[in-house]
Amino acid sequence: MIKRRAELEVSAGGIVYRRLPESGPRFLLIRDSYDNWGFPKGHLEDGESPAEAAVRETAEETGLEQLTLQGPIRVIDWHFRFRGRHIHKYCHFFLFESPEGDPSPQMAEGITDCQWRTLEEALETLSYDNARGVLKRAGEMVRTLVAVGAGRSRPAPERRASS
Repeated sequence: MIKRRAELEVSAGGIVYRRLPESGPRFLLIRDSYDNWGFPKGHLEDGESPAEAAVRETAEETGLEQLTLQGPIRVIDWHFRFRGRHIHKYCHFFLFESPEGDPSPQMAEGITDCQWRTLEEALETLSYDNARGVLKRAGEMVRTLVAVGAGRSRPAPERRASS
């Protein structure tokens, strides 16, 4: 039996948080058309860096326009089968702060809901274990940013106009 090599796919996404002084940070989750809760993400477009793709996909899927890049979180990978193909996917996740604005799910791409959750609520709600690991790391980053009074200093990379 001949084993076929997995096809490589690369995507990028964002974990968005918001500081709420009275109750602590909240993290934004999105629900897809399969009722799974996760984070906004998508494929890199030609010539796009992972950070550029992350801000574009996060803004598109959540409707949030004001996103401040706080830094890379980690890269995760997983294998899956899709339409008879074996895919090995890598996803670069970045931490973004959103100081204001109401999220609006991108229905045309199958995003059915967006919700702000505490770290504990988000960890319970997420549908995938690997997403929990990314969120735990993001939570550590947010605690550090808040503790040192940092953040909100770097705007996200410019979004390119889609053609």
